[in-house]
Amino acid sequence: MLILRRIGLALLVLFVLLNISLAFHAARFTYFYDNPDQTPSRKPEEYSTGELVNAALFGMKLKKSVISDQPKIPFETIRLTNEYGQKLEGWYIPVDSAKGTVILCHGHASNKSRILCETDYFHQLGYNTLAFDFRAHGNSGGNICTIGFKETNDLKAAYDFVTRGGEKNIILWGVSMGAATILKAIPEHGLKPTRVILECPFASLYDAVQGRLRSMHIPAHPASELLALWGGMQRGMNVFKFRPSESARQLTMPVLLNWGAKDPRVLRHETDAIFENLGTKTKQLVVYENSGHQSYCTNEPAQWRAAISQFLSVPKPARPVAESLTP
Repeated sequence: MLILRRIGLALLVLFVLLNISLAFHAARFTYFYDNPDQTPSRKPEEYSTGELVNAALFGMKLKKSVISDQPKIPFETIRLTNEYGQKLEGWYIPVDSAKGTVILCHGHASNKSRILCETDYFHQLGYNTLAFDFRAHGNSGGNICTIGFKETNDLKAAYDFVTRGGEKNIILWGVSMGAATILKAIPEHGLKPTRVILECPFASLYDAVQGRLRSMHIPAHPASELLALWGGMQRGMNVFKFRPSESARQLTMPVLLNWGAKDPRVLRHETDAIFENLGTKTKQLVVYENSGHQSYCTNEPAQWRAAISQFLSVPKPARPVAESLTP
């Protein structure tokens, strides 16, 4: 009987320690510290063994991402405001006789300077572009990130800026967290883009948590469930109800979905779930065989440019397309 009590006590202590550790993880995963020294951020895959051990125990201490470059063509720096009154910085690049405007949404721990490859190509195709920093990223205000849950309000601010200028042909492009934000924001705020381009969005925030743990070589269960629970309580969001794959049912405009076959964070079944659920019949899935969770524009530029150009050149209304394409 004494042995059973000791075992029970030991398990209880381990459970408490696990929860303390995961509470730290959740807090750090959603908090970006001010970065006055402009220290470049790194991916978990770039950490040393010692850093990974410390990160595995207490989570990675993330700093706000650094604006590392600027457009090589004339641009206007704009200021947007979200629901908390936080100032969001964006770069607006106009084009003479523009075909429309593309709003670009970066991923977690990134910023607008890291999607210049994509921004430049949309500009070359004849579109105005607006790339902006989500809250807690780049030169935008705030320190707390909700992985797309509340960032939908940041996107709404960018969308409103464009519509106030009279633009009717708005295209939304997003990668990872940015793509998931688009999926949630369209039905949540009644956005009506003419086309949507999604790159490696997670199917649910719970899936994103598991992907994060995989990148740190931490067993997914039961850590992912507890991490999601703590993160939700700390940031005032229902992690388990944030399911971009379900929001996809509300998209009725043409959609291009891009995914890298070597992606360790967003798995194929997540991508298939989003694609199958898309409410539009005019949809395309393009797989990049040599890419992971990264920019297809920089890693497989020829295929990416062909896919983007083809998708944007299809007249609207287009003949329904629902197939996997490899340009």
